[in-house]
Amino acid sequence: MRIIAESSSTKSVWALVEDGNIVESVKIEGINPFFQSRREISHIIRLGLPDTFFRRRWEHVDLYCSGCTSVEKKKIVEASAVAQFKTPVTVESNLLGAARGLLGKKSGIVSILDSGSSSCQYDGNGIEKQVSSLGFILGDEGSGAALGRILLSDCLKDVAPKEISDLFYDKYKLTTDEIMDEVYTTNATNKWLSKYASFLSEHIDNEYVNALVRGELKRFFVRNILQYDYEKYPVSFVGEIACMYEKELKEVAAELGVSVDSIEKNALPGLVKYHTI
Repeated sequence: MRIIAESSSTKSVWALVEDGNIVESVKIEGINPFFQSRREISHIIRLGLPDTFFRRRWEHVDLYCSGCTSVEKKKIVEASAVAQFKTPVTVESNLLGAARGLLGKKSGIVSILDSGSSSCQYDGNGIEKQVSSLGFILGDEGSGAALGRILLSDCLKDVAPKEISDLFYDKYKLTTDEIMDEVYTTNATNKWLSKYASFLSEHIDNEYVNALVRGELKRFFVRNILQYDYEKYPVSFVGEIACMYEKELKEVAAELGVSVDSIEKNALPGLVKYHTI
């Protein structure tokens, strides 16, 4: 038996796998070594997972995590996981996990649209080209954090239509000071911003909301996908934002001449298949 897990900054999905089948699957807090220390990651693993994940030494643990874009960051997560499982651990980026889970050994373009966003061109073995995500301050176009940031900014500046801002404030009961405090004094601003993407989905038929979502998705395509060989390869998507706005995503892609292959909530089933074939 082995453990296979994929993680964004906001959530992670873990599976116990035996003979190519998922025996148990659990969703817990996300892991990102850019925002969490080795000790914090260890606590997330130990306190979040049930006892069944620690009852024996596993054959191997494969973790695909956001923020694991360098050897240094991978080592932070690896050390935390080895300390908990006492088992050999391999850590890779969640983008490589998405590519392996969605495409297996096929070539194509893969994108994560979740609390953050990232993309790459995959050659069936590894990532051959990647436009840097740059995180929620400099990049992450089309992500939950980007959508949430625009919505909050528009509400605070009275740019959003009154009916939308009234609905927003009525639902979340937030003051300007509370919003500013969350944005500028917490270590998980991207997570906090991304939760407001669901508010937009509830009002997607509103002209302002629809234009906001489509505009941000278009920015994602223009600044990321159009830099790959998109005329040759279709794009496969994974993540809650991709699923939440599947209709708008496909329509924006078609407008730009991009072919969409598949849209999945997570890549774990494909990763299980990848590691057990």
